[in-house]
Amino acid sequence: MLLRKIALPTLCVLAILAGCGRNDPAAELDAAVQQLQDNLEAKKTAAVLEQLHPQFIAQQQNDRDWAKRTMTLLFMRHKNVSVLALGKANRLDPTYREKGYTDAQVALTGAEGLIPDSARHYGVKLEWWLDDGEWKLARLDWQ
Repeated sequence: MLLRKIALPTLCVLAILAGCGRNDPAAELDAAVQQLQDNLEAKKTAAVLEQLHPQFIAQQQNDRDWAKRTMTLLFMRHKNVSVLALGKANRLDPTYREKGYTDAQVALTGAEGLIPDSARHYGVKLEWWLDDGEWKLARLDWQ
């Protein structure tokens, strides 16, 4: 009888812990999107490049080298860079579980001091590919 009283709570705890250990692809995609934003604002070019898939393409023509040059120029031109997500929605592809998408409205600002001296608004579409358990940005388009 004592064994039953101990066994049931133990099984419940183990079931809960097993559930916590499982990966949640949607939560991991959300975290990857947030990490990209944080890395851009911290001007961490190398960290952003690590988040790019080896087959990264922006606007159907620009590759990883273009991304590196563009970030370097932006970060040299502006002391402070802010990426404000005015609205974003992440979703997993219902057919291919290794693909995810982010649609966002983004304001990108740059400043030499506290007050932004440039600001632009973009509608951004990001396509993420799951690569060795990590979400990597594969496609980027904006308007």
